[in-house]
Amino acid sequence: MSDLLLTPVAGPFVAEVTPPGSKSLTNRALVLAALADGDSRLTHCLFADDTHVMIQSLIRLGFDLRVDHATNSVLVHGSAGKVPANHAELFCGNSGTTIRFLTAMCALGRGRYVLDGIPRMRQRPIRQLEQLLKNLGVRINYLMNEGFPPVEVLGDALPGGIAQFGNAQSSQFLSAAIMVCPYANNEVNIDLVGEQTSWPYVAMTMQLMDHFGVMSEVQLDKLTAQPRMITVPRAKYSGAAYAVEPDASNASYFLAAAALHNGAKVTVHGLGRQSLQGDVRFADVLHNMGASLVLATNSVTVIGTDRLDAIDVDLRNMPDVAQTLAVVAMFAEGTTTIRGLHTLRHKETDRIAALATELKKFGADVDIHTDDLVITPPQKLTAAAVDTYDDHRMAMSFALAGTKIAGVTIRDAECVNKTYPAFFQDLTNVVTSHPKQA
Repeated sequence: MSDLLLTPVAGPFVAEVTPPGSKSLTNRALVLAALADGDSRLTHCLFADDTHVMIQSLIRLGFDLRVDHATNSVLVHGSAGKVPANHAELFCGNSGTTIRFLTAMCALGRGRYVLDGIPRMRQRPIRQLEQLLKNLGVRINYLMNEGFPPVEVLGDALPGGIAQFGNAQSSQFLSAAIMVCPYANNEVNIDLVGEQTSWPYVAMTMQLMDHFGVMSEVQLDKLTAQPRMITVPRAKYSGAAYAVEPDASNASYFLAAAALHNGAKVTVHGLGRQSLQGDVRFADVLHNMGASLVLATNSVTVIGTDRLDAIDVDLRNMPDVAQTLAVVAMFAEGTTTIRGLHTLRHKETDRIAALATELKKFGADVDIHTDDLVITPPQKLTAAAVDTYDDHRMAMSFALAGTKIAGVTIRDAECVNKTYPAFFQDLTNVVTSHPKQA
């Protein structure tokens, strides 16, 4: 993989951008369409490492998918809740959504399925999903280390019933389970214990399930308004047309770039007040730091000002933008505290430790308090070569520093292929755009 030396921005820029489709929504839609009764056409899909391994794994499971890269679309012939293949070995790369969603999907099959990935995947926990599925009657075994992939699923239909689920290391565990629960032999009721991790992602899953014809019910605690039970009825998904939203996490880099440069203006199309993705609220964080914001129905615009102020914010509901904010914090006045980051230790890398290491290279003072990051910028930031840990979000977030500081190098920049292969070209296009003359 190659290193990339970035060039600071010469002056204010004005740009409009539509990032590729959401990875989270693309992989959810692929699973739901594959299980649906009838055909589905998915448009504005993301084609990147994480979605390629999902598509290839679904094909290995016997599903009929017609991929059209020219139009960013996939035609899926649904299997009406069945897994066509009775055995498969699935390589999931380092895609958490793929291995978690398909572990649950394989419970609907009848046979033996093995799911594995790259060495880092074998360090990413999956026990909480395994326990949830076992409580619903699924047989799952570990093939190497307890609690971690590779896993073996012995599919024999999904009994369903009642289960309990506590505060998790990833919201993907709960999303994985509820997506397959309509095809259980019995209605599924999941008692939710404690505060749920990244709940907006679970809510997004249920909204997408509704789009494909299955409505789940959520009961809220009367005192705290926190979710306390999910009921998934026995039902069937129906084939549907679905246009994937742009990825809100990836949009955060362009919005942050605007916030970092006085007079810069970036509009992201396809995201807005009606977005399914909780990460669209990152624009509010930038606004609270001093950037101007226009949030419309189907677009988000951020305008940079001459000063950003530090912030104390809890990102437990949108942890994927924590790295973006951490880099922005180096250019803010005062000390920024980012809270609620417990899920970051189990991502593509330990993102809390990686952030602390790389921020310090620029001269920032960084403290870690359990799952919180406290960042104080130095009097003068220095250039650095940023290690990316094979983590796409480390590369994309620290690229923002390169728009402000001369001499910033992103090592192994091609790791962005995981979710956004054209990121650096798109970033260049954005920061070199200028207002059109009348």
